Formats: sequence, structure tokens, C-alpha cells
Amino acid sequence: MLDQASRRWALAAAGACLLPLLLQLPGHVALGVGGLGLLGAVVSLRVNLPAWPRPLLALALFGLVLANYGFHFGRDTGCALLAAMLAIKPMELRDLRDARSLLGFALFAPFATFLLDQGPLSLLLGLAGVVLALMALLRLSELESVDRGPARTGETEATARGAWRRLRTVGRLVAVGLPLALAAFWLFPRMASPMWGVPDRAMARPGLSDTMSPGEWIDFMSDDSPAARVTFNGPVPGPHQMYWRGPVMLDFDGRTWKRSEWLAGLPPAEAARGEPVWDYEIEIEPTDRRHVVALDLPLAAPDGVRLSRDFSMTSPRPLSQLRRFSLRSAPPAAFEPELPQMLRQLALRLPEGFNPRTRALGLQWRAEAGVGPAADAAIVRRSLQWVTDEFAYTMATPLPGRHSVDEFLFDQKEGFCEHYSSAFAVLLRATGIPTRVVTGYAGGYRNRFGDYWIVRNMDAHAWVEAWLEGRGWVRVDPTAAVAPERIFDTLEDRQQAGGLDALGNFVAARDLGDWLRRGWNTAFLGFDAARQRQLLSPIGIRDLGISQLIILFSALAGLALAWMLWLVARGERERDPVLRAWRRLGRRYAPLGLAPEAHEPATAWAGRIVQAHPGAAAGLAPLSARFVDWRYAGEKADPATGRALARDLDAHRPDRRAPLEDPT
Repeated sequence: MLDQASRRWALAAAGACLLPLLLQLPGHVALGVGGLGLLGAVVSLRVNLPAWPRPLLALALFGLVLANYGFHFGRDTGCALLAAMLAIKPMELRDLRDARSLLGFALFAPFATFLLDQGPLSLLLGLAGVVLALMALLRLSELESVDRGPARTGETEATARGAWRRLRTVGRLVAVGLPLALAAFWLFPRMASPMWGVPDRAMARPGLSDTMSPGEWIDFMSDDSPAARVTFNGPVPGPHQMYWRGPVMLDFDGRTWKRSEWLAGLPPAEAARGEPVWDYEIEIEPTDRRHVVALDLPLAAPDGVRLSRDFSMTSPRPLSQLRRFSLRSAPPAAFEPELPQMLRQLALRLPEGFNPRTRALGLQWRAEAGVGPAADAAIVRRSLQWVTDEFAYTMATPLPGRHSVDEFLFDQKEGFCEHYSSAFAVLLRATGIPTRVVTGYAGGYRNRFGDYWIVRNMDAHAWVEAWLEGRGWVRVDPTAAVAPERIFDTLEDRQQAGGLDALGNFVAARDLGDWLRRGWNTAFLGFDAARQRQLLSPIGIRDLGISQLIILFSALAGLALAWMLWLVARGERERDPVLRAWRRLGRRYAPLGLAPEAHEPATAWAGRIVQAHPGAAAGLAPLSARFVDWRYAGEKADPATGRALARDLDAHRPDRRAPLEDPT
């Protein structure tokens, strides 16, 4: 029979296991599932729900979750379904079997959380849920031992144990396996690539994609979570140089810019390096996409990453986990100064039937400027000046129509980087200047605790590269012309200007939290095969081979197994501290040939010792009498008496110098 206290333990443990998973689900899904879980707990505590509504409720939840994710199956869909089923599981909680079933199912929730997030908060909440579930299982075991029949002394004491005692038992279980788990994590040989992968997410994390349409970055640019963290080894670029290059868009269909996959497969174009050169390490957060951003322009691609003709970089596999790259970049002195005719045509192509006013304006400007390198540069300057004089920056923009560029340039004259880059590229193409759109990030801010730079999702940016004769591709940023503070001002600039004084403590706390998260990433999430080989570099071992890792792992695993065996054996010892002290006392008399016999009562053994060795056994008789009273006369009710007796038993020593008398 399941009592109310055990029922509450089971419900609390299931809720604790569900909590970290809820934090990884979309807000409306988490609220719905959490509310359903509270309803299930209330139903379990107050009434017994009939069996027939439960299958109908489960089917309805299944359909609602799938509909919310657009009937796309993936990690997040499966995790949301698991959370929803766990939320209604308490409605069938009646007896011990149901409680064990609930707790066993609840233990899947923390592990499902790690499919979506491996951060320290998820780990701490998941561990708390697992510990509570194990404590609840211990309580159920104690309850069952009493329900089997008349309670024996040990069973009654076990049932009376409190939460602290259960926590100690669970801690002992964790201590048994933790050393072996750590040895496996740090030293079991890792592969450079996994043998298998987890299913893709039904809803991808925020990240740069292969397409860009004006207005689609609204949610992305309001997300202040980190997209990358950068540590510079040497000079740090100024704010106007912090352009993080991502996908480059060349194809335009009238509304959407797209990256050309076939062009990305060509070798990098010719580029002359300028000064200075920046050495840095970039840590990219998981996005489930393949794009690797780098400071404009990267000099080479790291191992396992492809550098395209347009100097964008892609990974062969989605960045579904934290990745760290060491890179070098420098501003280009000349970037593809000779443009092949085929690429020129692609960079000038505009779809027919779109944006007639912009095309007419482009032809007008070309007729007024003439032809030649100087004319192209003059057109670019004229475009930027027009933007500076008449346009404004805003995130509140209406949805574009068919002629989106015409609407923006001649009617709205307000927008953000997607609108400016798209319209500017179309206008320059209309004048005959080859142009493409580059997406990535701009800016970042320095974390005061770790001396590294954080690039956030809200720093996502799009700019234009125009091809000018003699110089090649040149960065042109119309957004910077209308709102330079959006691109170049750092968080420190705004705080020093007085705009964030009231939030100074909040910013400091956020920086500290991100620094701790970065340390977690370095120690655990970023620990891959390459870092494992360098694990012992501080003591002079630069590169650990597979055979060395196997030897080290085998040695530490052997020690961990020995530790496990010792703890298990120690757990099987006598739990009564007074009885343990009495047995230790008997072992101290064994070298004199006076060890107690297995069948010998305590007072009889003490009498035999006193008779055979009165000098050596001074004080033994009173101790044996106190022990008999403790053991058989009910004095266990006073814990202080037991502790005092155990201390006195441990303090007693036989006098080996006293002469041994013949008992006959």
C-alpha cells in the first residue's frame, strides 16, 4: 500500500526530473506541459482517475505536440513527447508498483535533457532530479519491507530513517561509480568523429543559414545568447574591423538571397594579405548548421573545414556540439582583383519583373556617372550618402511585397541590415557593379572576467561586397552609414556613455556567468580527441597515443574498480558502531591467545580473560557488563550512551607486560 508520504516523495522526484527538460522546450510548450504536470500531481493526491480517460488524454497530447513541431520528428519533438507523457503519468499513481514505474520513467527525463543542452545548469538540475528519484526509490523499498509482514528491528529502523540518511545512502552509491566514470571520460580513447549521431532537431537552433530574406532575422536579432567566444593572441581588431564572415549570397530571385553550393566548392580566390594579422581562437556554440565564421578575411581554413572561393568556411558535418578553431585573419589588400566573366555575370544578374524603379534609378546613375573605375567608386559613394541623408534604422518594418527593394528605397526608407544589404546590392547591380551579400556577425563585446570577446546572436549582420576594378571585392556596409552605433559601439562604450549605469551590476553578473560557462565548455564540452591527446602536456608529454591512453585508462580503471570493491565490502560491515568497537577489542586480545570464541558470551569471555590474565585485563569486566546492558538490556534508546561506550571500548588496551597466570 502506498502511503501519502511516499506518494509525495514520488511526485516531488518526478517533478525534479522533469524540470531541466522543461527549461529546454519552447516557452509555450514548457508552460503547457508544466501545468499539466501540476494537474496530474493534484489528481494523484486527491482522487483516483478512472482508466478510460488516460489513453484518450495521451493520444490528444501526442497529436498536439506533433502539431506544435509541424509534424517534424527530431530530438526536440521526442523530448517534448517524453515530457508530456511524464506529466500525465502521475494520474495513474495508486500503489508501490505504479510509484516505481513513475520513478523509472522519470529518470529518462534528465538524460533526454542532455540531448538538447549540456550546460552546467542542466547537469545540476538533472543530478538533483536523479538523487531525489533514488531517495524516493529507497523510501519505497523501506515501505515494502514493512508491508511484507511483521516488522523486524532492522526493518523498523530502516523505515524510520529520514531524508538525510537516504541522501547519505545515495551519496555512497554515487561515490562507488564516480571514479570509474571520470576515468572513462578523461582517458578512454576518443575518436575524432563519432561512430553514430543523435537524430537531428526538428527545429534548428538559431544560426546563419544559406539564405537571407529581408525581415526573417527579427527573432534572431533579439536573441542575446552567445553565438561565439573569441580569445585573441596578440593584437585585437578595432570595432570597425570586427566583421565575422559567414555565408556569402550571390543568387537573388527577387526576394531571397541564396548561397551557390557549386561555387562554394571551388578553391579560394586570389587575395593579397594586408596588415595587421590577427591570431585568435574561436569557440562556436552549437547551431546544427555547417557554417564556421571567421574574422574577415581568414588566411587559411583549420583542419576538417573547407574554405570556399568566396572565403566562407563550412564544416563537413553540422556543428551540433561546441567546436573550437584556431585561426589567423587579416584585412585584404586586394581580394580577387581579376573577376572571371562567368562570375561577373552571376554577380550582375537580376530577376526580370522585379523592382522596376530601382533598376531605372541604377541606369540613371550609370548614365550620369559614366564608365570606369572612378565612376564605379563615385556610384558607391553616392549610394552611401543617399542612405546617410534620407534613411533610418529600425527593427519595426512591415512585411515586404513583390517589389520589396522598391518599397524600401522609395517608400519606407526604414529597416535593418537585411533590408539595407539586399536593397543596396540590387541597386549597385542595376548600375552595372558586380555585387554580392555577405552574412555573418558584426562587433562583439569584451568579457571583463575572462579577457575574451563574446559575439552574440543579436550581432548577426549582413553587408555588401562590391567588385571594383583594381581592388577586387570591397566591403560596403550601408547599415553602418545610417546607424554606425548599431555596428561599432561596444557594450563598454554605451555603459561609459551613461546608458547602462543602472544595469552595471546585471552586466557584471552576466559576464561572470558567461565566464563560468566558458570554463565549463573548456573543461568538458570542448574536451575532444585532440585535447585528450594533449591532456598531459603540462608535465611534458605532448601527444598521447592510443596505446598510451589505453594503458593509462586500464591503470586508473583498475584503481577505480578496487575503490568500488572496497566501498561495497565496507558497506557490508556491521553497522552498529558499538558492536564494531567490541569486535575490534576482541582482535586486540588475539595476539595473547585470548581471542573470544564465536559461541562465547561477552561476560564469560571477560571472566576467562580476567582469570587468565588479571594484570593485562584491568577494566575489561566493567566494559563487558556495559556492553551486555547496551546489547541486551534496552539501553540503545540513548545514543549518547552508545557513543560513550564505543569510545571506551576503543580506548581499552591489554597490558602485554603483565605476567600471564596459569588458570589451573
